[in-house]
Amino acid sequence: SVSAVLLRQTSRDGHSLSTRKRRNRDPGITEVNLAQETHLFRFFFLPPTSDFAKMKVGCIILACTLLVGTSSGSKAVQPLKPPCRPGFSQNFYTVIVSRDVLHGQSIVKDTTLSSERVKFEDCQRSREVGFVSSDPNFSVRPDGSVYAEQELANLSEPVQFMVTARGLHDPHIWETTVKLALAGHPHPLALTKGGIEEMLSRVWDSQPRVIKFPRKHQRSSSANGLRRQKRDWVIPPINVPENSRGPFPHMLVRIRSDQDKAVGIRYSITGAGADQPPSGIYNIDPISGNMFVTQPLDREERASFHLRAHAVDMNGNQVENPIDLYIYVIDMNDNRPEFQNQVYNGSVAEGSKPGSSVMQVTATDSDDSTTANGMVRYRILSQTPHTPIPNMFTINSETGDIVTVAAGLDREKVSQYTIIVQATDMEGNLNFGLSNTATALISITDINDNPPELTVRTFSGEVPENKVNVVVTNLTVVDRDQPHSPNWNAVYRIVSGDPSGHFTIRTNPITNEGMLTVVKPVDFEMNRAFMLTVVVSNQAHLASGIQSSLQSTAGVTISIQDVNEPPVFPVNPKMIRFEEGVPAGTTLTVFAAQDPDHFIHQIVRYSKLSDPANWLKINRTNGQITTMALLDRESMYVKNNVYEATFLASDNGSPQASGTGTLQIYLIDVNDNAPVLIPREAQVCERARPNSMVNITASDADADPNVGPFVFELPSFPASVRRNWTISRLSGDYAQLRLRIPYLEASVYEIPIIVSDSGNPPLSNRSVIRVKVCPCDNNGDCSATGAVAAAGLGTGAIIAILICIIILLSMVLLFVVWMKRREKERQAKPLLIDPEDDVRDNILKYDEEGGGEEDQDYDLSQLQQPESLDHIINKPAGVRRVDERPVIAESQYPVRPSLPHPGDIGDFINDGLRAADNDPTAPPYDSLLVFDYEGSGSTAGSVSSLNSTSSGDQDYDYLNDWGPRFKKLADLYGGGDDD
Repeated sequence: SVSAVLLRQTSRDGHSLSTRKRRNRDPGITEVNLAQETHLFRFFFLPPTSDFAKMKVGCIILACTLLVGTSSGSKAVQPLKPPCRPGFSQNFYTVIVSRDVLHGQSIVKDTTLSSERVKFEDCQRSREVGFVSSDPNFSVRPDGSVYAEQELANLSEPVQFMVTARGLHDPHIWETTVKLALAGHPHPLALTKGGIEEMLSRVWDSQPRVIKFPRKHQRSSSANGLRRQKRDWVIPPINVPENSRGPFPHMLVRIRSDQDKAVGIRYSITGAGADQPPSGIYNIDPISGNMFVTQPLDREERASFHLRAHAVDMNGNQVENPIDLYIYVIDMNDNRPEFQNQVYNGSVAEGSKPGSSVMQVTATDSDDSTTANGMVRYRILSQTPHTPIPNMFTINSETGDIVTVAAGLDREKVSQYTIIVQATDMEGNLNFGLSNTATALISITDINDNPPELTVRTFSGEVPENKVNVVVTNLTVVDRDQPHSPNWNAVYRIVSGDPSGHFTIRTNPITNEGMLTVVKPVDFEMNRAFMLTVVVSNQAHLASGIQSSLQSTAGVTISIQDVNEPPVFPVNPKMIRFEEGVPAGTTLTVFAAQDPDHFIHQIVRYSKLSDPANWLKINRTNGQITTMALLDRESMYVKNNVYEATFLASDNGSPQASGTGTLQIYLIDVNDNAPVLIPREAQVCERARPNSMVNITASDADADPNVGPFVFELPSFPASVRRNWTISRLSGDYAQLRLRIPYLEASVYEIPIIVSDSGNPPLSNRSVIRVKVCPCDNNGDCSATGAVAAAGLGTGAIIAILICIIILLSMVLLFVVWMKRREKERQAKPLLIDPEDDVRDNILKYDEEGGGEEDQDYDLSQLQQPESLDHIINKPAGVRRVDERPVIAESQYPVRPSLPHPGDIGDFINDGLRAADNDPTAPPYDSLLVFDYEGSGSTAGSVSSLNSTSSGDQDYDYLNDWGPRFKKLADLYGGGDDD
């Protein structure tokens, strides 16, 4: 905390005097004199041990004292500047004027009052700024120096005015307040807690008690007698501390007009805070003009207010021009610093050197950042854990940058540190500043400072011979670096013991173990064991200064297990060459296999596995191949002159093993196929023309040289062939057939041609070509009639075909006419039965109910069973027939024996069922069913007369009267003498 007093003294004649040293009564204050241009600065530095530096500072008072003398020979020292912020360096300047300067004399005009100047910071350096004072007695030079415009008799009361800075080409306006006080007034209070409260109360009291509306003064001009109007007074700003406890409303100032004695005046204020939002903060007594603040203020919500005071008479007429009132809220330290995050995450590599940057924490304070209230300082409260020392990190108190201060960061010991950071305002003053804390989590990132180490010096394993992709053994390794990172991932290499590359080592991505795997088959008969040397490393290189461990190398012993290997054909596939046409029983070759198991004597047996044409057989013992049929190169089973057969060789080991071998027979071609003429059909014009010819060639299933060039010739018999046709050779494989005579009748001719190949000896074939001779048009194409004639059909044949077609159509027409006539006859023929009586084609209605059969007008005789067959013979026409059984001999049904055996009952029923099924006279007949009419009335009584008695005793003796069939039932229920 620094308190500065700026000093300057000017003599009566305006010349600067020498600097005068002054001893301060406070022994804890050291006085330093600095000269900048013609201004004398006096700074008082408080030692760190002073109790005054430990107290909470409410505000800093800058005092300017007019003393005698300057020293032009002093060197200029530039003071430290805060970060560039356009505007005045202070919101409020207090200038203390020495009493002895005014004793018995007055301050002359143009006397400089502020040796420090009103300091304005222009960050752009190119901005043109002009200063205006609200008090006409004082002015501000362009360099910021404040001076008096006229002589001042005394300064018995403090004078306060406002200085406004405005850019000439900039709409921004900055304002500050300057207060002049007599040096004999009480000195600013000591900055203790009680002194701060008294100082704040003095701020209230320091406001001007009465603010008058300015009057306009007129003064004569010496030149032309014109009157000019002086500038109005600008009311100095009113300072109100925030968070005041009241009591409220609290009077700030009194607004008064000089005309209040002549007329009745009513005062009012307008602006934000009065009649505009936020309204109601300030109000004024309309009669007395007393202005009040009604509630505590918060600078963080609003730092200043601009109000206008009005004075009107009782009729509402304006009496005075409105005056501007500027109210500034003085900042109090009422906001704690707030961290942007409660938890910060940072990282630093293990083994980092002291001074390595880790992270930055940031806290903001809502208080005024230009005062100590908003100046935040950082410090570290605690570190967890305290390994290797409690203070592994430090923090820049102003920027919040956390850096390392000691070596020894080891992730394998401590992977994360927890730092509690405290932010305190009041420039870090713990007694008066407000604090807040946040947590910084610092992760120690891994570097490859631990080489991988194999767990044992020697590994062992075994593998069967001839096996691949088999894991022989797992190599275990330990690495203390970050798991599943390049610093931890192991890479294995075989450095010796495997020159042929039978093995490789793959890394298990989960366990980091090395899987020693067979990639090339090993042979027990060649190598019974392997001794490998293995080295392990990481994907990432070791950190600088870290050496590989001796435990990164180990030996691996691999034992090979002998297994029964299948017999192997030395040459597979085996190619042999033979001419086709080899007869059956010919020995072709010996296709034998060898057993790789040299240390075990085993017997090999052979069999045929694949022989598509079934031409071969193999000797079971020695593998001799002989033919069973004629070998034909032109067979469909021969591809590119090669015939393949597969054979199997099996040993008698345990378990039995077998191997396959392929025999390829290259068949050499012999001339065993005669050529065939192509094409087999053609056509020419009946008259010889240059373009009327047939190109012919031949095909031969044999191969070169048993094919072309071919020889084409006409046979000597029949003689008409050579008389009518001729053949001319075009090339080795082609010839032309054409007419020898000028004209040949249109027809189809079969011309024999003899074709011979070039084999040794050559083979010939007599082929026939069908040539259609037809009339041709001008283009040499056969005409339609000519094509028909050429097909071999004469005029008579054509007429016969047409007659057949006409007969066939006539038969179809007659058949259709006959079918239609038969349909008409069928429709005109009457039915044997009246359609109304034919129940087979009518829908019967059953929804008519009556009193019974006798009440209906029906011929019931039709339902009666006839007594004789006379009505069938003498039945008149039109009478509906009734159904009856056929008049044929009845079938004989089996007779039940008098004393049947229980076992014969089933046979009796089956015999009766067969007889009924084969009996055409048994109902139902193959016609309508016959229902007998039972007549009127019924001999049986009503069924409803049957009832049961409620008593348990009932007489069943009447069952004896029902006949022998009910005798058994009467014996059971009759209650005879046996009871």
